[in-house]
Amino acid sequence: MIPITYLAGQSVALFGLGGSGLATAKALVAGGAFVNAWDDSPAALDKASAEGIHLFDLHQADWSAFVALILAPGAPLTHPEPHWSAALASAAGVPIIGDIELFCRERAHVSPGAPMIAITGTNGKSTTTALIAHILRDAGIDVQLGGNIGTPILDLEPLSLERVQDRVYVVECSSFQIDLAPSLNPSVGVLLNLTPDHLDRHGTMENYATIKQRLVEASDFAVVGRDDDWCEAIFQYLKRAGHSVVGIANSRPNALASVCYEAGRLRRAFALPGLKTLEENLFDLARAPALRGAHNGQNAAAAFAACERLGLAHDEIGLGMRGFPGLAHRMEQIGRKGKVLFVNDSKATNADAAEKALESFDDIFWIAGGKAKAGGIDSLRPLFGKIAKAFLIGEAAPAFAATLEGAVACEQCGTLDAAVAAAARDAAASDAPEPVVLLSPACASYDQFANFEQRGDAFREQVLGLLAEDAVQGALF
Repeated sequence: MIPITYLAGQSVALFGLGGSGLATAKALVAGGAFVNAWDDSPAALDKASAEGIHLFDLHQADWSAFVALILAPGAPLTHPEPHWSAALASAAGVPIIGDIELFCRERAHVSPGAPMIAITGTNGKSTTTALIAHILRDAGIDVQLGGNIGTPILDLEPLSLERVQDRVYVVECSSFQIDLAPSLNPSVGVLLNLTPDHLDRHGTMENYATIKQRLVEASDFAVVGRDDDWCEAIFQYLKRAGHSVVGIANSRPNALASVCYEAGRLRRAFALPGLKTLEENLFDLARAPALRGAHNGQNAAAAFAACERLGLAHDEIGLGMRGFPGLAHRMEQIGRKGKVLFVNDSKATNADAAEKALESFDDIFWIAGGKAKAGGIDSLRPLFGKIAKAFLIGEAAPAFAATLEGAVACEQCGTLDAAVAAAARDAAASDAPEPVVLLSPACASYDQFANFEQRGDAFREQVLGLLAEDAVQGALF
């Protein structure tokens, strides 16, 4: 835990007692603040009370007594309208901040200069965050990984009062968290990409991009993707302002960048006055199985640039990339049964997400279906040639079968366990050199599972069962 000592002896309001909210309340109490916490959920209130957190209905509060409202990132700050607690705080002139802001202020208070790498973007930020943390850990650095990726930032190990450079905080930041962190000032700020997202919470794409820009604009050193117009504009703005910034590029034509992904490799592209563009090969991503696919090129380029900034040698970065295991449910390679590779991409809950996995493999025995999203899978039609056969599950199975008719052989399996068995059977009989059983459902999970994690765990369990059967048979014969 990171105690928030800079608020010792002061009263704060806190709304939202989920995972990060409860961690925040405990960190504030540990630092000596007087916490008045509330939530709209009776279950959350009961849990917080059992943890010894002081509860007070903020509807009835004297807001002049508070120095800040600590707002959970899930509660709207501005759109579609401010949460009632935010409206009350604003009316009383009380600053509204979040847990990332508390970390930044505590960092400035007790450990100025503590290294912090903050990562944001619409897509790929969890993979990039985990990859950076893995590379640094592999190089022997004390890494604290948290934020939007899972562990609340205030649940990490404390900021060091001495030898502050020995512990690096690697933090994934959502737009909601950035919006509540006006003092966010990472040592290295990474902005991967921007596409329309969460506009119900930010109002317009312009607002969304402005919030994301704050992270890199306030950083000591910025890494910015150049593959979309929004990020390209931010990159050019930072360059004009004289900010220390490098670009990364994946698909944008002729984007001169410090680290680019092209034809499966990371390379450096730069130009000197009067000379042609110079190039330097940095790393072959074919040596990093968990970073398969063009979409991981941008993630790897960002991680390379960030770790290089922290002083790691190129061979150290490459070694970390080779050993990166990937994230659970995101093109997670479970194992092999003979020549068949099993991949868990349960996080792909829509067609756009499934597209990345389909692009990354050939000879795919595709498990898809669940609770369909708008648009179905028709947008994936250009990739149908990569699919050897589809195994369909859940409510979407009939509609997906209709879309695939005449283009892809398919089998309506109903349940995931039936689909895994059928796909494993047919993949093993394939003549392809590396058939892939791929769970990338292009659907939500909640027709049969509570969430995509439960669906992915079920897939993993079934595959590991198949691998265990293979091991037993091998031992018998």
